[in-house]
Amino acid sequence: MSWALFSQPAGNPFAGRWDLTVTPASGEPYPDWIEVSGAPGEWKAHVQPRSGGARWATDVQIHGNALSLQLGQVAWELTPAGHGLTGAIKRNGETIARIAGVPAPALDRPMPAAWGTPEPIFNGKDLTGWEPFGPGTNNWVAEDGVLLNKAHGQNLRTTRKFQDFKLHVEFNCPDEGNSGIYLRGRYEVQVEYEKPGVNDSFHSMGSIYSFIAPKVELPRTPGQWETFDVTLVGRHVTIVRNGVLTVDNQEIPSPTGGALDSHEAEPGPFYLQGDHTGGMKYRNITVALPRR
Repeated sequence: MSWALFSQPAGNPFAGRWDLTVTPASGEPYPDWIEVSGAPGEWKAHVQPRSGGARWATDVQIHGNALSLQLGQVAWELTPAGHGLTGAIKRNGETIARIAGVPAPALDRPMPAAWGTPEPIFNGKDLTGWEPFGPGTNNWVAEDGVLLNKAHGQNLRTTRKFQDFKLHVEFNCPDEGNSGIYLRGRYEVQVEYEKPGVNDSFHSMGSIYSFIAPKVELPRTPGQWETFDVTLVGRHVTIVRNGVLTVDNQEIPSPTGGALDSHEAEPGPFYLQGDHTGGMKYRNITVALPRR
């Protein structure tokens, strides 16, 4: 069922996936994620921090009801709190942020029996239904049926929120361009034409950033129009790029870097990344919802 949680094995209150909210000593709360696995003496912790890709923690220790780990220059300390987790992030022994965690929802939903008619969520004329957010200046404009980001600046998100859907979008990424399409505001479909060799397959065009690599590598076509058809049901995603199946019903384990929040059971907006490079173009953006 969609509200089921990933189970935590008996005897280890930390094992499994956890959606985290981090509240720094100064600044706004932000999402993180952790998955704890392994066995005594060889515990592992896979962490998705606020930005960038997921990474493995070091010096992962569980002693009784305390989990500690090292992530770069900071240390995490976690303890159970009811059905969740609580803890702190420390640098040189000083607490710089507090952590609150809940078990990640399984989101194990069947594929809908039928889908409704696709409806446009960009009218091709203006930014109605969309809003810029984040630091910097809004450089998104609507021109001749195209949603254009003239220069790097703010991101852009829909004012509507969505749960399960089929998304169709056409995009045009310039050479050395970098953007992304966030599903429910949490899972990034990478859009990039960085210089060849800069990104591996888990961070390249059409990946779910850091977690799912396309199973087919398509030719680079910077400056040309391409298509994504993305189906997201629960946390399972299918991606067809330019008519080619590149991700086939794969599970997304976690929010990716840059997620709006860690409330995975809730619907969320689409958002387009505008804070990397300018020149990105999107058009013919439509969404089909499950037919009820």
